[in-house]
Amino acid sequence: MTKPAPVLWWVRRDLRLADNPALTHAIASGGPVIPVFIHDDTVSGLGAAPKWRLGLGLEVFGKTLEGAGSRLILRRGDALEVLQELIEETGATAVVWSRAYDPDAIARDTDVKSALKDQGVAVESCAGHLLFEPWQVETKAGGYYKVYTPYWRAVRDDPVAACLPAPKQIAAPQEWPRSDRLSEWQMGAAMNRGADVVRAYACVGEAAALQRLEDFLDGPVEDYKEGRDYPDRHVTSGLSENLTYGEIASRRLWHAGRQALEQGAAGAEHFLKELVWREFAYHLAYHTPRMLTRNWREEWDDFNWRGDNDDAEKWRRGMTGEPMVDAAMRELYTTGTMHNRLRMIAGSYLTKHLLTDWRVGQAWFEETLIDWDPASNAMGWQWVAGSGPDASPFFRVFNPETQGEKFDGKQSYRDLYLKGGEDEEGRTPAEDFYKAIPRSWGITADTPRPDRMISLKEGRDRALAVYKGAKEQG
Repeated sequence: MTKPAPVLWWVRRDLRLADNPALTHAIASGGPVIPVFIHDDTVSGLGAAPKWRLGLGLEVFGKTLEGAGSRLILRRGDALEVLQELIEETGATAVVWSRAYDPDAIARDTDVKSALKDQGVAVESCAGHLLFEPWQVETKAGGYYKVYTPYWRAVRDDPVAACLPAPKQIAAPQEWPRSDRLSEWQMGAAMNRGADVVRAYACVGEAAALQRLEDFLDGPVEDYKEGRDYPDRHVTSGLSENLTYGEIASRRLWHAGRQALEQGAAGAEHFLKELVWREFAYHLAYHTPRMLTRNWREEWDDFNWRGDNDDAEKWRRGMTGEPMVDAAMRELYTTGTMHNRLRMIAGSYLTKHLLTDWRVGQAWFEETLIDWDPASNAMGWQWVAGSGPDASPFFRVFNPETQGEKFDGKQSYRDLYLKGGEDEEGRTPAEDFYKAIPRSWGITADTPRPDRMISLKEGRDRALAVYKGAKEQG
């Protein structure tokens, strides 16, 4: 009897064994499965922090695969060319992968699928990154949703398939193809000395993600609705990092959240809503890809944003003189993440008090976030700037001072990042910031805190005046 030919599993942002439809599909062929990750242009173009964090994820996932009798093959180059080379080397007759939804990935995948099919290779792209495929959720009129709340109502009771089990063993080929060494790719090179600092704050791999979910469900989910806006309460799940790289499946979070809701956890529904907010971002990015790079509301194209500027550089360095903003920016550089409430405060300050184009902030987050996600990042920035779908209106200007009084009344968050002390894990974020930043910034623990760049009232009044003038001209 002829043995089934190998299947190439093109690994992307699905660094897990459990609930992985692409892997399940590959295994169902009955033949050997060859996992391959390709360092192509979509990887080369990543910012420093997400590329470094992806490298960490690949390292851990490679070890996870070894535990299942498999291994991760690493290749660098054009995706189609790499796959064609591997097909020639291994005799594989099929390629399978999990879908991506950004325009560049869609264009690449479409070309790859067409070319391989022309060669007689079976190709299958699978769901797995989202709960709902963007084209499956439609309004009653047959279009896409432009406002979150109706979208949430449309999907909240939709059935979500059960999670798939993780395979205990993955059939291996008789001979493995050549693989690059991950260390040769130098995926953390742009992090410089910051890599060692941020590593202490990262939570890498499928096992760590599952533990993180268990810890969240063991208590914090109860206080999620009320406590998620307070950065010192530690009631958020932290799972955006793991979702970004597919170290945990979104539907595992959905089912876990639904179960917690049925068991009476007070914050479970809001946790599910935040998960669906991510879905909504992808829904919009798929149907209106301009959202990723341009104003979603085209009437904002003539708004007089400032381009990159010296004030924005002070914002990036956490030297604006606004304690809540500066603490947020230092959290970002030190940990690779930022509490969601602080993302809104820091984003509002940049786009409104400093009148700086939201894309300047978007680019900095793309460079520094280890949970960077193209759809969620663009959606968040356009929401806070007022130029996006279902956005906060431009005249809503977050006041960092009153936000601090409300959500950091004891100043524990600001003190942790601006003065010193240990966090709940015994780490020292304020000291770590000085270890992580470029020496060229010239900022040390002895550098005096700056005065305010602009008074909060003056900044707000200026923003509203510019907005009013733009509306009158429009």
